Amino acid sequence: MTVNTNEESRRASQVADAPTPMSKRVLLGGSVGQFVEFYDFALYALSAVTLSHLFFPKGNEIAGLLATFATFGVAFVVRPIGGLFFGQLGDKLGRRRVVYVTLLSIGAATAAIGLLPGYNVIGWAAPALLVLCRLIQGFSAGGESVGAPAFVFEHAPVNRRAFWLNITLAATALPSVVAGTLMLVLSNALSQADFTDWGWRIPFLLALPLSLVGLWIRSRTEESEAFKQVAEEVAHREYSPIREAFRDNRLRIVQVILVMGMTAMGFYFLSGYFVSYVQTSGKLGQEASLAVNAVAMLAYALLLPVGGLVADRVGRKPMLIAGSAALALLAFPCFMLVTSGTFGLALLGEVLFVVPLCLYGGGCYTFFVEIFETRTRFTSAAFSYNVGYALFGGTAPFVGTWLVGATGVAFSPAYWLCGMAVIVFLFLTLTPVPETRGRHA
Repeated sequence: MTVNTNEESRRASQVADAPTPMSKRVLLGGSVGQFVEFYDFALYALSAVTLSHLFFPKGNEIAGLLATFATFGVAFVVRPIGGLFFGQLGDKLGRRRVVYVTLLSIGAATAAIGLLPGYNVIGWAAPALLVLCRLIQGFSAGGESVGAPAFVFEHAPVNRRAFWLNITLAATALPSVVAGTLMLVLSNALSQADFTDWGWRIPFLLALPLSLVGLWIRSRTEESEAFKQVAEEVAHREYSPIREAFRDNRLRIVQVILVMGMTAMGFYFLSGYFVSYVQTSGKLGQEASLAVNAVAMLAYALLLPVGGLVADRVGRKPMLIAGSAALALLAFPCFMLVTSGTFGLALLGEVLFVVPLCLYGGGCYTFFVEIFETRTRFTSAAFSYNVGYALFGGTAPFVGTWLVGATGVAFSPAYWLCGMAVIVFLFLTLTPVPETRGRHA
C-alpha cells in the first residue's frame, strides 16, 4: 500500500513538473499582458513633452510638463484600489476572467489617448479626458500587474515557477525599448508638424491590436486546478477575499510591500529615470542616453529569467538577501559610472546596475504571489504589490531629481537606493520572512 502511495505521489510530482500546452499558453498570454501594460506606461512617459503641448494651455512649458507628469502619477495612486477591486473578483470569479477585462481596459484606454482632441479644440475637456484615460489605465493595471503573474504561477511546473514568473516579468523591460524606437522612427520619418499633428498618435493606437492579440491567447486558456479546488470549497459559504486577506495576511502583506518596494525603486530608476538622469547629470545627448538605456533594458530582459532559474535551485530568500546586499554595495559605483559623462562608462554603470536587480528579482517576483494561499492570493498580492510600487517605484524619479537638486551631487540618488537596500537586507535577515519555494499553489 505504501509503495503504491509513493508511486502515485511520484507520478503526480512528475506531472506537476511537466509543462503542458495549456500552461504554455498561459505563460504566453501573461507575458503579452505584461508587455502591453508597461508599453502603455512607457509610451506616456516618452510622449510627455508632446502631450504637454497638446493637452494643456500654452504659455508656460514647464507648468504643462509638470501637469503631464502629475497626470502620469495619477495612475500609480489608483493602482492599489484597482488591485483590491480586481483582486477580490479574481479570487471569487477566477483569474482568467479578470485578466481578460484588465488587458482590454488598458489597451482601450491607451488607444483612446491616441484619439483625443487637444486643448485648442475642446479646451479643458482635453486634459480632463486625458486624466480619465490615465485613471482607467492605472485602475486596470492594478489588476493586470498581479493577475497575470498569479495566473502563470498557478499553471507553472512546480520546479520552474520562478523561471516562468521571471519570463513573464521580463516582458516589462521590452516596452521601453519598443516604444522608444517607434517614437524615434516616427519623429525622424515625419516632419515636426506631421508628428505633432498625428504621428505621435500611432504608437498609442497600436496598443489596442496588441491587447487583442493577448486576449485571443488568453481566450484559449483555463483556470488552474488549484483555483478550481478553492472555488468548490467556498461555493457554499459566505466568502469575502478582502476581509480574509486583511484578517489572515497582515504580516505577509507588509513583507511583500517592503520586498516589492525595493525592486520597484530599482526598476523605475532604471526604466523611468536614467534616460533623463544621464542627460542632465551625465551630460550625454538624448540619442546616447536612449541607446545606453535600451541596452540596459535588454540586459534586464535576458538576465531576469536567469535569476529565476537560480531561485528554483537555491530558493527565493537567498536571492533576496544576496540581491539586496549587492544593491547596497553597488549603488554608489553604478550611479557614479552612470553620471561619468562618457558613453562607455555610462553603459557599464547601467548594465552593472541590472545585475543585482535581476539577482534580487530572481526571488521577489515569485515570492510575492507564492507567499499567499490560493483563496486570497490575487487580493493580497495585488494590494501589497501595488502599494509597494506606488510608494517606492512611482516616487523614485521624483526623489532622485530632488536629491540632485538639493545636494548638487550627481550621484546623490545612490544614497536613497543604498539606504533602502540596507533596510530590506536587515528586514530579510532579522525578521521571520519565510522561504516559499515548493509551497502548494
